[in-house]
Amino acid sequence: MYHVLLVFLFDGIQEFVTTRSIYHITILCEVETYKKKCYDYIMNKREIRKDFAKYVSLSILGMLSFSGFVIIDTLFIAAALGSNGLAALNISIAVFSILQGVGLMVGIGGATRFGILQSEGRNANDTFMHSLALAGFFALILVMIGAFFTPSLAQLLGANYATLDMTVEFIRTILLFSPAMMLNNVLIAFVRNDNNPKLSMAGMVAGSLSNIVLDYVFLFPLGLGLFGAALATGISVILSIGILSLHFTKGQNHFRLARCKLHLKKIWDVIILGSSTLVGELAFAIALITFNLVILNLEGNIGVAAFGIVANIAVVALNVFVGVAQGVQPLMSKGHGLRDSQMVKLNLKYATALVFVLTMLVYTVVSIFSAPIVAAFNSEGNVTLAQLAVNGLRIYFIGLIFAGLNMIVSAFFSAVDNPEKGLFISLLRSCVVIIPMLLVLSTLWGMNGVWFSFVFTELIIGGLAVIFVFRKLRELK
Repeated sequence: MYHVLLVFLFDGIQEFVTTRSIYHITILCEVETYKKKCYDYIMNKREIRKDFAKYVSLSILGMLSFSGFVIIDTLFIAAALGSNGLAALNISIAVFSILQGVGLMVGIGGATRFGILQSEGRNANDTFMHSLALAGFFALILVMIGAFFTPSLAQLLGANYATLDMTVEFIRTILLFSPAMMLNNVLIAFVRNDNNPKLSMAGMVAGSLSNIVLDYVFLFPLGLGLFGAALATGISVILSIGILSLHFTKGQNHFRLARCKLHLKKIWDVIILGSSTLVGELAFAIALITFNLVILNLEGNIGVAAFGIVANIAVVALNVFVGVAQGVQPLMSKGHGLRDSQMVKLNLKYATALVFVLTMLVYTVVSIFSAPIVAAFNSEGNVTLAQLAVNGLRIYFIGLIFAGLNMIVSAFFSAVDNPEKGLFISLLRSCVVIIPMLLVLSTLWGMNGVWFSFVFTELIIGGLAVIFVFRKLRELK
């Protein structure tokens, strides 16, 4: 009897000890698993942050170099040609923006699909060839417009007796260089998405620096006017293409020239993915054209020159936001291709935070130094021009806070293969909201209404963009 009780007691103690041991081992395993997950999360987050810093900083540097060329180009023209030259440049920039928009649509649309396919381990070279074919098609149309329809186009955009000849010179030269500009935009996007952001940035910087040097030579010693400014831009783009072509000499490149059967479905895919970028550029061009026509009625050529100063300075800030959007887009595309929602969300979070900080910084600097900034472009010392431009800078730049957010949102939707939302936002920005806003506010408040129309448009669309993003983020697992 005692033996039976002892055996029973011993078995009970052994089972208790075994159960507790298993319990402790299980707890330890769970703790170790949790620690490993936390470690993996932290390391993955660091890697994402490192890639974000690399891609976005290089993209911003490239866009800043382009912005530097725009600002210096404007300063040179103001010094060489005065307020009429500034007005002619501002009228012509709308065409340049449309050309850039088409090139960016093809480049970013194709490169986005290229990045997604690469992440999925699929052959993506057909996307590059379809992008080249599409770029060639659009370039042919633009060359034909430049060769035969430039005077009519210049008058349609608002050029008058004082600015027509200079406007025609600039537009015709820029459009004849459109094949090179289209190819340059395609290569910049594909090289960046093919894990070579440094070379992409180098091409942009080299093109911008050479443009500045050629601008000075053609405008001052040679006295070629706006034709010289456009010629400098075209030559610098060809230099940029030469540098970007070095990517083909590397063994790690994943796209090349090859025979390819064209499919309308793939061409349409490139257009759809890049459409929000095109419409974003069109937003600037359409707004610029409408603003020019309204301001001509309000303040004449001096008013258009003042808007030209504000718009060209705004381009610098907007290009910084474009740099953030283009830099983060390949990373979000990669995350989407890998089904890594953490990678997509973190990159979106970093991009949004960075844009907010940059907008606050830019607005503070412009508000404090608006008078000396405008004075640098006002070579004739025109008091009316100075007053209009200073007031415009302080009001117009409020809208950049929301414009930067809208650009990031458009890039996000393209990257996650949902370009319709980005296209919708860009369409609202381009004409649906801003044109009625401009016409109403300019009638009520004159030039102040002109400046505030941009602010209210970006604010309204920014609120809508935030709603779209939150809905999409809930879908990502």
